[in-house]
Amino acid sequence: MSELILHHYAGSPFSEKVRLILGLKGMAWRSVIVPNIMPKPDVIALTGGYRRTPFMQIGADIYCDTALMCRVIDALKPEPPLYPTATAGLADIVAQWADTTLFWTAVPFTLQPAGAPHVLKNATPEMLKAFGADRAAMNPHMRRATVTDGAAALTTYLSRLEHLLGDGQPFLLGALPCIADFSAAQSVWFIHLAPPVAAVLEAYPKVEAWYRRVNGFGQGALTKMKSAEALEVASSSTPAALSFSAEPGLALGDEVTVTPTDYAHDAVGGKLVGLSTREVVIARTDERAATVHVHFPRIAFQIKKLQPA
Repeated sequence: MSELILHHYAGSPFSEKVRLILGLKGMAWRSVIVPNIMPKPDVIALTGGYRRTPFMQIGADIYCDTALMCRVIDALKPEPPLYPTATAGLADIVAQWADTTLFWTAVPFTLQPAGAPHVLKNATPEMLKAFGADRAAMNPHMRRATVTDGAAALTTYLSRLEHLLGDGQPFLLGALPCIADFSAAQSVWFIHLAPPVAAVLEAYPKVEAWYRRVNGFGQGALTKMKSAEALEVASSSTPAALSFSAEPGLALGDEVTVTPTDYAHDAVGGKLVGLSTREVVIARTDERAATVHVHFPRIAFQIKKLQPA
């Protein structure tokens, strides 16, 4: 099997989620650093237009969205389990809340004027302006909370996490770490990037102790790789075999687009080659990456069949 390649950048919360999971698993992986704003030519060559960070590559298979990536990692190395039987179902529900509601509260709150200079260290005024414009374009209709409203929401959510840890259990849902821990930890990690803002965490000692435990898993064994090398890996590899379960209106070989429904609504077009209740896969060809299979989760993504010209 080809090596696991994570395309990420240092300050990306969702990348930190995956890095910590790779630490839990004790896995070796290749690290490709991508730009934190557009343009991203090497990214687009592999993903076909998906611009969010991170994404994962195994040979000529490209995996988008951490909800899917984490399932793939867990299948590659089942022990220790990321989805323990004892917390099955509940862990996914908490993780989905953490990846959405908690994330979209913690990140804007951390990027308030007191925090942004710490998160975006050494950024020039021009770079800060470009970063803001890039993120605004990803979610142009989002109504952002005021600092006061954001603080009220964040402290409520931190109190909920503190309550989950109230019985002295080491992780959010019990004795074993699970996907819920890593989905929540990424937001706490991001808050820590801005010390003036991170003072909000002092009122939640159980959350802080829990975060230190999760952070203690490390990030596995990484080896740096250039994006051009990752493109060479894709172009010289053959995508893995797939299964296909037809659904009404969707058939093997259909030309489709797949688009995130939550934010960064960039459609990726290709031929439908894989389909299940959890995953949709399209085949596409790029002059540098050659033929790749791009994988997306079904939740929070829309499949649209293209009509013949």
